[in-house]
Amino acid sequence: MSALLHASDGTAAAGSSRSPKTPGWLDWYCNPSRPTFRLPPGAVDAHCHVFGPQAQFPFAPERKYTPCDASKDQLRALHDHLGVSRCVVVQATCHGADNSAMLDTVESSGGMARGIATIRPDITEAELRRLDAAGVRGVRFNFLKRLVDASPKDDLAAIAARIAPLGWHIVLYFESGDLPELEDFFGALPAPLVVDHLGRPDVTQPVDGPQFTRFLRFVEHNDVWVKVTCPERLTVTGPPALDGQQHAYTDVVPFGRRVVEEFPDRVLWGTDWPHPNLKDHMPDDGLLVDYVRTVAVTAEQQHKLLVDNPMRLYWPGEAC
Repeated sequence: MSALLHASDGTAAAGSSRSPKTPGWLDWYCNPSRPTFRLPPGAVDAHCHVFGPQAQFPFAPERKYTPCDASKDQLRALHDHLGVSRCVVVQATCHGADNSAMLDTVESSGGMARGIATIRPDITEAELRRLDAAGVRGVRFNFLKRLVDASPKDDLAAIAARIAPLGWHIVLYFESGDLPELEDFFGALPAPLVVDHLGRPDVTQPVDGPQFTRFLRFVEHNDVWVKVTCPERLTVTGPPALDGQQHAYTDVVPFGRRVVEEFPDRVLWGTDWPHPNLKDHMPDDGLLVDYVRTVAVTAEQQHKLLVDNPMRLYWPGEAC
C-alpha cells in the first residue's frame, strides 16, 4: 500500500509541544488486506474519523485520550484501497468541539465527504451556517461516560433545536444497557436520529432477547437510522482465526443481519477508521469490508446499505 498508510507513533520529540500517545494505545493497521468483497460503485463509508495531525490540529485539552495521527491523506489512501467513493467524517472526541480537522477533510474532498460536528449550545447562527455550507449534516451526542464527563440533556436539547431548521440529524452513541433511561429523551428530539454501532448490544445475549428487541422497537417507532458498524468493538469471540477457518466477528453477525432485514432502508455502514480506543486488537479494514456481506446477504441489501441509504441521507438529490 501507499506510504501514506503509515501511522505516526505520536511520540513527542524533544522540544516539541506534541503530547505523547495514551499508554497502550493501539495504532491503526497500516497494511490492510485487499477485500474479497467488491464494494459497489459509489459506496460510502458513513463513519470514519481523522486525528490531527497533532502538529496542525492540536487535540482538545479536556480529551480523555491522546491518539496517534490519522490524517485526511491517510484516510483517502485507505478508501482508495478498499474501493470507497464517499465518506462521512465524524468529529473525534479527542478534538472536542474544535471541528477544524474534520472540516479540513470535508472541505478538501470536492464534495465527496460530509461531516458530523460537535457543537456547544452557544454556537452562533453564523457559525452554524458556515458549518452547513462546508458540508456538515449533523451533530453527535455522546453518552459513553468513559469518553465524556457528562451529557447534559438540557444543553443537548438546546443544540437539537438549533440544528433542526438546517435539516441536520443527530448521531447518538450510547450503551445498550442505558437505552431505557434515554429513549424518552431521544424520542422527543426534533430531528432524525442515527445510532452508532447497532446501539452497542451485548452480543452474549440472544438476538431475540429483551434487550435487543427493545432497541429494535425503539428504531421502529421513531425516525431512526442504524449504523451496522464496529463488530470489532462488540465481539466476544474476536477476529477471524489466523488459519482462515473462522469468519470475522461471527457473534455480531446475527445482530447486524437482524437490523438489515428489519430496516433495509435505514441502515448505514462505515469502517470507524482509525478505530479509536480499542484495547485488545486492531482490525484489518479489508476484513471489515468482507464482513459486510455476512450481514447484508443480497445484492439489493448491500446496495441500499452502502450506496442508496447514505446518499439519501447525506447527498439528497444527487446521483451516485
